Amino acid sequence: MGAGAGAVLRGVAPPPALCGFLLLLALLFAVSYAVGAAAGPVAPGMHGTGTSSGGDGTGGDGSGDGSGDGMNGMDGMDGMGDGHGGGH
Repeated sequence: MGAGAGAVLRGVAPPPALCGFLLLLALLFAVSYAVGAAAGPVAPGMHGTGTSSGGDGTGGDGSGDGSGDGMNGMDGMDGMGDGHGGGH
């Protein structure tokens, strides 16, 4: 094992820029996961998929109206669909 072994190892190893990129990618993933875990669920009543909580699995209280339009309380937006997008 002489000087040729070092050249072979350098040829097999990935470039340092790729290693740095992968390290940065892993670091960003870890930070984003930690922030998401600290923030908690994004919607009220949203729970994890695990069954270790000991609940009965019914979930929710059924108080939603089911409309799902998501525009409740958007005053001033009533006439937005009229006269727009005529294609002229």
